[in-house]
Amino acid sequence: MQSLRATLEWIRADYRTNPLRFCIEAWAWAFSIGAAVLFAATVPNLPYVPYLIITVTNCALYAWASWSRGSFGLLANYLLLTTIDTIALIRAVLA
Repeated sequence: MQSLRATLEWIRADYRTNPLRFCIEAWAWAFSIGAAVLFAATVPNLPYVPYLIITVTNCALYAWASWSRGSFGLLANYLLLTTIDTIALIRAVLA
């Protein structure tokens, strides 16, 4: 029970530190879960364009949040994923 309280306090403190970033991260998390559910529900006939739009949006939001936190590792990861998925989206639209 103590760890649950500590976790909830950590979440509250994170929100108080930067409410905008907290909300952006919550939206990015929702997009991430949505993309995973879409993927799982539609395999093997994945709707690539909607899936990639969700994924690019998710990664871009996380990249901004990582930058605002000052986290180089996460920023580098999400910038690279945004780039890779944007290329995939462009290829899917032009195919």
